[in-house]
Amino acid sequence: MILCTEDEWQQTAGDLIALWTDATHAYALYHPGILRAVALTGGAYPALDAAGAAWFQRLAYDLNGHVATGAQDTRPAIEHYRAPDGTAAWPEFMPITGEGVHQIGVGPVHAGIIEPGYFRFSLCGEQILKLEIRLGYAHKAVLALMRSKSPRVAARFAARVSGDATVAHALAFAHATEAALALTPPRRAVYLRAIMAEIERLANHCGDIGAIAGDAGFAFLDARFAFHRENLCAAAFVAFGHRLMMDVVIPGGVAGDLHTGGAAAILAALDGLETELPALTRVFEDYTSLQDRLIGTGIIPPPLAHAYAAGGVVGRASGRADDARQSPGYAPYDTMTLQIPVANAGDVAARLRIRLAEMTASLEMVRHWLRGLPEDGIAVAPPAGEGMGLGVAESFRGPVWVWLVLRAGVISDIFIADPSTAHWPMLEHAAPGGILADFPLINRSINASYSGVDL
Repeated sequence: MILCTEDEWQQTAGDLIALWTDATHAYALYHPGILRAVALTGGAYPALDAAGAAWFQRLAYDLNGHVATGAQDTRPAIEHYRAPDGTAAWPEFMPITGEGVHQIGVGPVHAGIIEPGYFRFSLCGEQILKLEIRLGYAHKAVLALMRSKSPRVAARFAARVSGDATVAHALAFAHATEAALALTPPRRAVYLRAIMAEIERLANHCGDIGAIAGDAGFAFLDARFAFHRENLCAAAFVAFGHRLMMDVVIPGGVAGDLHTGGAAAILAALDGLETELPALTRVFEDYTSLQDRLIGTGIIPPPLAHAYAAGGVVGRASGRADDARQSPGYAPYDTMTLQIPVANAGDVAARLRIRLAEMTASLEMVRHWLRGLPEDGIAVAPPAGEGMGLGVAESFRGPVWVWLVLRAGVISDIFIADPSTAHWPMLEHAAPGGILADFPLINRSINASYSGVDL
């Protein structure tokens, strides 16, 4: 960690990933894991002008009451309806005015079994002129719940920050704990963690690709990718005892070994997906009506993706080659040659192609690790030590970062940065210019987590 003066704090130090505060300092995390801090003065710190800093500065005020001096955006991040006197007005929106302009509000309760969020569209006819997003409906005080608990107990909360990325969140938390305690998990556990992470990536990519096709009217593709997602989840249950592999990754290793028949179940699911994947991919390439819906829709220009340090599929479809498995990197990916697919179009079609390319790589890696699983133990017990740790794991959405401080064996402070924090502003930029009927395509192709940022 680099302790800065206020002037040094405000100087650019690379791509900003996250910002948070504790009782005495504000912290800024830059790619690929550079942590800087500045002391709070009267509960305040100098605002950063990086595009991605605004939401984090708003969150720091909502959670801890710390003010970013000079910040332009001081709206609530998650506490939209709370005021010191216990009352608060409905949050204000900034509509576009003009002849024929109207507004539509959607949410926070939606038509499907999805997370809560509120979308305010300003439209002229069917064309979206502006989108404003309000989150916070899934705020659950997870950071407060993790404090004063041992890493082993707190791991259950980390695994539930965003349920569809439970392995990645649990892995980033484990990496942070192990860094704080200088703890090295057994090699078998490291390989099993990576196998679970890639199965999670495959299952979610199948779900997203199928849903994009379904929103474009291609129900056959939606059904086939849903079938393969189900096969992967069923194989995960056989191999690890849980369809989402929740609570299997823990600080120090994994909670249980690969079950009898687990490897065979995983390989069967991989074989089935790999066999059909080329034919399914050709449907996206051969049907002009599908191409017309995807190409040029929901564009995120590369400069915008760079400004927000967007990660994962969203970043890689807009020219950013960052992948936490490679930089800063962690085991066992450091033993692999990881090819990072990158595109520059930044549209729904590009994000779909990146997902397809990542699936091919994940299939190969899982098979490779299953063939060469080490035979040592699966976990070591974390000691009741002290220290500060920073951990990362590449989820199917992008990098999950966890910072924590341990005192006498329990967590005294913690912050979690989900990649969706950068993706929600991307959605606000990608939707305008398109028509309302294309919004489900754009939204699904970005697929930001509500729960992951509401904390």
